[in-house]
Amino acid sequence: MCEVMNSDSQEHVDLWKAPFVKDNLDALVEIPGSKSLSNRYLILAALGSKPVVLKGLLRSRDTELMMSALKIFGVRFEEMESYTSVLVIPPHGNTFDIADGAVVNCGLAGTVMRFVTALSLFANKPIRFDGDKQAYARPMKPVLDGLGQLGAHVKYHGEVGFLPFSIIPPKNFGSYEINDQQTTHQNHVVRIDSSSSSQFISALLLIASRIPGGLCIEHIGSKLPSMPHIRMTMEYIRKAGGVVDMPESGVWHVKEHDLTLPDEVVVEPDLSNAAPFIGAALIAGGCVKIPNWPFETTQPGGLLPRILEQMGAEVFLEHESLNSGVLCVRSNESIKAISNLDLSAAGEITPSIAAMLAFADGVSELHGIAHLRGHETNRLDAIVTELKRVGIGAEELDDGIRIIPSKNMHGEVMETYADHRMATFASMLGLRIPNITVKNIATTRKTIPDFPGMWCKMISK
Repeated sequence: MCEVMNSDSQEHVDLWKAPFVKDNLDALVEIPGSKSLSNRYLILAALGSKPVVLKGLLRSRDTELMMSALKIFGVRFEEMESYTSVLVIPPHGNTFDIADGAVVNCGLAGTVMRFVTALSLFANKPIRFDGDKQAYARPMKPVLDGLGQLGAHVKYHGEVGFLPFSIIPPKNFGSYEINDQQTTHQNHVVRIDSSSSSQFISALLLIASRIPGGLCIEHIGSKLPSMPHIRMTMEYIRKAGGVVDMPESGVWHVKEHDLTLPDEVVVEPDLSNAAPFIGAALIAGGCVKIPNWPFETTQPGGLLPRILEQMGAEVFLEHESLNSGVLCVRSNESIKAISNLDLSAAGEITPSIAAMLAFADGVSELHGIAHLRGHETNRLDAIVTELKRVGIGAEELDDGIRIIPSKNMHGEVMETYADHRMATFASMLGLRIPNITVKNIATTRKTIPDFPGMWCKMISK
């Protein structure tokens, strides 16, 4: 039922037969650590003044790429009692000592290509950034514009505003001479348009505490997506001792301050990665439980319980500890349509929400997600294309999609576009549509080390 096949085409492509289920689910699924939190903690640890133990760290392609990138900056890692417990040892001093000809491989990881690029402001030598072919379509210009305003120089090796490029860091960053020996710090202000991704703001916020005199960031775009991700970044900067505030919408002030995370940090489960599993309870019926669900969180996936209740699911949280519990989602396979769901605060769960609403009792519309056109792929176009491929009606809107359920669904070979969330989206459809085959299921390793194994285990129980 859960096997990977090889295609016979000239270009090797792994095909995975998505499991179709007839019985209701009854499963407990343990979700690995949050990618968003893991990679933010890794950056903050690299900027810190002492070693930090990160427990529950996600070990997936994106986090391995982040750790490999930080090694280029002199950060050392030691595994502790388990694979997911890692001691992070930052380099000494305020400047990162980079080897000649250093190249950072970003893969397709937005957090690596944006957060580490910002970190290169403090490097002592130029660094080249490159990545997967699909990464060349992901926008980078806002964070590069911000670094340019701070004195760095960007040399493009392809299209302007995209990978690949090199960063030439500024010399004597953050100071200017008054007399022979005296220096004073400038009040740095950066103005960028972060409409296409909140990661541009987060990248600059993460490095701002080390900028002499601090930093004021102003968003000059028409709208700002995913404030929860920006609030997440702010919270964990404060957890590291930084001073950051947002005095008005689209403006952030960060004071110059040493950053030091606690000696030991526990990474929350990735709540957005829980979406396919708890969504399976709605599609197939039955009950799926997720342990270690935090009572309070800055993760966008924290909005899932309320959204699933709108769809008619029974959702409750059983206390497990002082900080977390077991999230229980139960459904009788009846899914209510949602006429106008604003996902601007949680765009990354859009593919999972779309998969559930494909089986709803009416037409649904998802809004506030125009920025998804600049993710790993154009997710709006991809979702619409793949829904239509299996006979489900779908239309792309200015800022979202319309989903029109159909009784004429049929199995097909589904594209994933090298996008982990499109792979889990296709797998969810396969729960109720027979003969769904998913191309390149291995792309899920970006954030879930063994998604097929977890999926099959959930179904087998």
